[in-house]
Amino acid sequence: MKKIAISAVSYTNTLPFLNGIKNADVINRIDLSVDYPSECARKVIDDEVDMGIIPIAALAKLPEYHIIGDYCIGSDGAVDSVFIFSEKPIDEIETLLLDKQSRTSNGLAQILLKHYWKRDVEVLTEGEADAYVLIGDRTFGKKNHVPFAYDLGCYWKEMTGLPFAFAVWVANKELPEDFKESFNNALAEGVAHLEDVISGLPVYENFDYHTYLTENLDFNLTADRRKAIDKYLDLYKGLNL
Repeated sequence: MKKIAISAVSYTNTLPFLNGIKNADVINRIDLSVDYPSECARKVIDDEVDMGIIPIAALAKLPEYHIIGDYCIGSDGAVDSVFIFSEKPIDEIETLLLDKQSRTSNGLAQILLKHYWKRDVEVLTEGEADAYVLIGDRTFGKKNHVPFAYDLGCYWKEMTGLPFAFAVWVANKELPEDFKESFNNALAEGVAHLEDVISGLPVYENFDYHTYLTENLDFNLTADRRKAIDKYLDLYKGLNL
């Protein structure tokens, strides 16, 4: 039987999922690659893989998609790994440099600038800017070393009252029901043992993995997070990117 090709993210926030998958029988049914978020999205969009944990902004690029399982990379307020970092207050910035590893967070930054902070800024993909988007493990411990750090999960919650889902497991085609059930069970097992992944991870000043995995992140794809996905996609389309 042909294996199901899956792309996952290499960040710490996905390690519980990977741990659950690698310790379950479902690992024998998949061909797993590990990439950064925007590359996961590209592989799913270009049909290089059957499924991936992809940034929700990528859903707008897929003619067909199926959200798989009951889990996501989410938060209910501050996430502590998705930021706008700046040398000046947000109401003074004129330019924003996007993160090449991101899709959803780049969009979220622009949504918040437009609708929450009411700022019209120039968006850059190269060069120097007043502020920049940064996501994932590269942000760990960094917020105490820049003048201004804006946690995008926090400000989304303030603007909408909703939690957020940064990435979801998505297939670009129908997959067998028994596989989806087995895969979801593997994710559940990983989420049930979050702290198993901490041992051996790099140490960062003023950053605690226990707090990050068990308090900042929420892995459950709840009804409110599904509402947040729909709201985000509506606002994202309004950016005319």
